[in-house]
Amino acid sequence: MLRKLSFLFTLILTLAMVTPVFAQETTAAGSHVYLPLVTASRSTQTALQTEVAAEEDLTDGVVDAASSSSGAIFATTNSTDTLRGNEVVMYQRATDGTLTLSGRFPTNGLGLGTGLGSQGALALSNNGRWLFVVNAGSNEITVFAVQPAGLIFVDKVASGGVRPISLTVRKNLVYVLNAGDPGNITGFKLGENGKLTPLADSTRSLSNNGNGAAPGPAQVSFTPDGDHLVVTEKATKLIDTYRVQKNGLATGPVTNPSAGTTPFGFAFARGDALIVSEAFGGAVNGSAVSSYQVDGDQLRLVSGSVLTGQTAACWIAIANDGKIAYSTNAGSASISAYQVGKGGALTLLNGRAGDTGVGTGPADPATSHNGRFLYVLSPRSQTIISFAIQTDGSLISLGSVGGLPLGSAGIAAW
Repeated sequence: MLRKLSFLFTLILTLAMVTPVFAQETTAAGSHVYLPLVTASRSTQTALQTEVAAEEDLTDGVVDAASSSSGAIFATTNSTDTLRGNEVVMYQRATDGTLTLSGRFPTNGLGLGTGLGSQGALALSNNGRWLFVVNAGSNEITVFAVQPAGLIFVDKVASGGVRPISLTVRKNLVYVLNAGDPGNITGFKLGENGKLTPLADSTRSLSNNGNGAAPGPAQVSFTPDGDHLVVTEKATKLIDTYRVQKNGLATGPVTNPSAGTTPFGFAFARGDALIVSEAFGGAVNGSAVSSYQVDGDQLRLVSGSVLTGQTAACWIAIANDGKIAYSTNAGSASISAYQVGKGGALTLLNGRAGDTGVGTGPADPATSHNGRFLYVLSPRSQTIISFAIQTDGSLISLGSVGGLPLGSAGIAAW
């Protein structure tokens, strides 16, 4: 405890001596000055590396930076701007769930400037210590150390393919999904100082066996037990599974038919049930959500294409100890709520459990670490929209906060 307090005191003093750097932009609505960017001096980086080197487990437990009752939300600008590049926009979360813009942090890479068509463009380690971000325009992954005052740039590595759009982390393993032709997944090892090292011979193809156009991949994620990776493919109506060996390398894929058309975002709920959104090609009021169990290297369907009654359900978030699944419906400015029963059976609670408002296009969702709040990225309105989650799964709007450009992508929450 004394060592951690000493490190935190040193970090605060160092940040206080760093000259603030402000980000400013001018739009038709006027000039906007954002809060200071936090960059690390050499002494701060050294202190950070000394601290993490003393930690044997890099992703378990709760670290000081994320231990308070409040928290933080992160999204990327996904910008192609040659001067500022891609940035992570950070918001502080108050105890009542409301957000305040607190800073913008360069990834030192480039975005695409348009939607990534994915879920999981950002990922937090289980303990909230590390934030991983895709740079889809420069084919890289950036790693930040998360501190109460902001983010400290730690590392940037090539993604092992073209157009990384989604990533996942479990313990000290990170896998990224590259969506550019022909598409692949590639693995990395997280080191004690936050550096990523590519896993030799870890690149695996998607259902096309590495030939021709990529099959429209949308997300990659570890299963809760870490034994498998799952990838959704929008264009082929397939869901791929890979077995993860003890050395971190994946075998596969085994291809599984999706219950519905355009399988997109997914998350794991109670009983390790896999909950997958189905956009059905954007058909009006035609989207759905399905659930599966991972059975060996294959998927076993539990509930097939339970309709939302909404349009373009593309993203999934889980709340209430895994008992409620939310789909964000980009085409109808709404959020649908499902009850997840034993074994993963789905029951629609409310097709419009939440309204995001006229002019919005709800995309990536994330729930706070304490499970009390749902946050939804809306690139169309350049906002993050906040909701309080009730015990029955219903949602109460807490309003929205701006500070994002068109084309922003991905969200992560603590």
